[in-house]
Amino acid sequence: MTDSRVDALLDARLHEPHALLGVHAETAGFVARHFDPHATRVSLRTTAAVEPMIPVANGLFEWRGPVRPPAPLTLRVEYGASTVVELRSPYAFAPEISADDLYLFNEGHQLQAWRMLGAQPKTREGCDGTRFACWAPNAERVSVVGDFNRWDGRCHPMHAHGASGVWELFVPGVVAGALYKFEIRNRAGAILVKADPYAQQFELRPSTAARVVAPSAHRWDDAGWLDARAAHDWLHAPLNAYEVHAGSWRRHPDGRTYSYRELADALVPYLVEMGYTHVELMPLSEHPLDESWGYQATGYFAPTSRFGKPDELRVFVDACHGAGIGVILDWVPGHFPQDAWALARYDGTALYEHEDPRLGVHQDWGTHIFNYGRSEVKSFLLSSAAYWLSEFHIDGLRVDAVASMLYLDYSRAAGEWLPNRFGGRENLDAIEFLRELNTMVHRDFPGALTFAEESTAWPMVSRPIYVGGLGFSMKWNMGWMNDTLAYLQHDPVFRRFHHDQLTFGQLYAYSENFLLPLSHDEVVHGKRSLLDKMPGDAWQKFANLRLLLAQQATAPGRKLMFMGGEFGQWREWRVGAELDWFLLERDAHGGIQRCARDLNHLYRNTPALHDLDFEGSGFDWIDCHDADQSVVSYLRRARDGRFVIVVFNFTPVPRTGYRIGVPQGGTYREAFNSDSRHYGGSDLGNGEGLDAAARPWMGLAYSLVMTLPPLAAVIVEPA
Repeated sequence: MTDSRVDALLDARLHEPHALLGVHAETAGFVARHFDPHATRVSLRTTAAVEPMIPVANGLFEWRGPVRPPAPLTLRVEYGASTVVELRSPYAFAPEISADDLYLFNEGHQLQAWRMLGAQPKTREGCDGTRFACWAPNAERVSVVGDFNRWDGRCHPMHAHGASGVWELFVPGVVAGALYKFEIRNRAGAILVKADPYAQQFELRPSTAARVVAPSAHRWDDAGWLDARAAHDWLHAPLNAYEVHAGSWRRHPDGRTYSYRELADALVPYLVEMGYTHVELMPLSEHPLDESWGYQATGYFAPTSRFGKPDELRVFVDACHGAGIGVILDWVPGHFPQDAWALARYDGTALYEHEDPRLGVHQDWGTHIFNYGRSEVKSFLLSSAAYWLSEFHIDGLRVDAVASMLYLDYSRAAGEWLPNRFGGRENLDAIEFLRELNTMVHRDFPGALTFAEESTAWPMVSRPIYVGGLGFSMKWNMGWMNDTLAYLQHDPVFRRFHHDQLTFGQLYAYSENFLLPLSHDEVVHGKRSLLDKMPGDAWQKFANLRLLLAQQATAPGRKLMFMGGEFGQWREWRVGAELDWFLLERDAHGGIQRCARDLNHLYRNTPALHDLDFEGSGFDWIDCHDADQSVVSYLRRARDGRFVIVVFNFTPVPRTGYRIGVPQGGTYREAFNSDSRHYGGSDLGNGEGLDAAARPWMGLAYSLVMTLPPLAAVIVEPA
């Protein structure tokens, strides 16, 4: 044959295989062609019989006849003397991705791109198979390769959808469980073998092939939860998240990690017992390196196979919802790793990233930065967010490293970054992407929340887009975290010189909807555990940790605690081992856990501690000036007028006869005392109750005389 398409096929350069292979009408009848470089003989099933196809080139077989062969085109392929396979020709099935879907994808508005690209098991003309699709606009040829074709890129070249850059092929006989990748020949002639960016499951690390996934068989039982979430008044409701790394929360005695199902059985009851409202899962997107903790993802649509199959993750989420626990997922659109088999230079060019390293490389992490200005990249990332919210009923996304997205000069010296078109340092494309992300989440997933881990003073991160904000539901309050931990690490003797670290945060506490995080970042890389950060002897360390727990629980803002902090983990967090649960055999650690549990339930059940977290009317200083004694006191209010009084003594000196002002007379009772013997304290407190005298104090009409235990927090409320 002299057809140039044959030469391109044999050279593995053909981008329109449907024009050559399969069945085609000719003047004298019909021609059927099949290409398989491994086949010895190929026959075609016609209406009358099985007729041999003629080898016309190396691996190319042809049949001609006056009548079109029956659909689907059925072939009998022989490999050597002993292996015979009957299959259907992929090229008898026309490409089916619609022009509308391609247009939306290319415009950055395809919000369900996982239904269009990747591997889609389906039945066409009675044949079970999988439709593969890939975006590689600068490729000369793309093939799907897998365990079904000896990983040979010559066997299944895909059809190019013109200028869209999308390639497609339906392969009959390839069903759920099959392993695959895409082989890409770029225009320079280099051959790349790449993972599917839209894959919904991967092999277990260190293997990197994607796996075809059947449609979910999980039957959700959380319709009531989703309905309630849509109507949930999250601005005034409690939110206290327990941050979990699924691979190291608990492990089996032999070191195996818990599966998603086992986490459902063990973690969910623990969350309920401890009084958390939400669990925040560190990234579950597939990632090749355990030590990245999931923050260098390669599978933006694939739950990691470390812990089981996608439907098993659905079981976990369903169990959380059934127990009244919301699920927040750590999601990382800020960067991706440079692994050659993944997203990096996907079709031989900077496709998902920027070509210029001054825009496209994170120097701190050695990763690539997404090109947020490219429409198809926006379709990819927005679809990833929608995928987790839609397919797994996730209740919120915590977006990592937002500051690194917003600033073009993030962690870069002069000359190492490029300004925007106005000469500024703001990443305008990233800003627009984040606004589109938040618009989509709040519009399409009623009640779902978004959280920004943003460490700078960027304004209005959690304010609506229509007033110029980024549109996040909440922002992590890194200032509160840094100031509070810094203050508590001072020896109590010197705390009076750092009193402003306790009080400064109120100057900006209502500029955003803040969440107060004590996250994994604070207990790694030599920073020491929360307990080990605390000064003093063992007793004082535990007392100081109880102070920290109480300060977080009562300060304005939603809450987040990384696993282990709630029982006083001594060692830093280690990704390769479970938490030191054996510490709970010691009463001091059990006391910390009981303290955390009681504070969590008190926070949830006391409207004054959460109702007006985001409004200044929910907080008043009673006394923020007693630096010499390192005592602070404040009032927390609910919308209905109910209130509690919170008093902290940040020294190991008990203080008796300490007078504080209160807004009304009557009897007050202790609702919480971190010095209780139940928590490991000295059990100094205020007995059965306190009577408020009509003696003005600290600008209030009444006052109480209290006993302040050493290194302790006391919460009192009207009896």
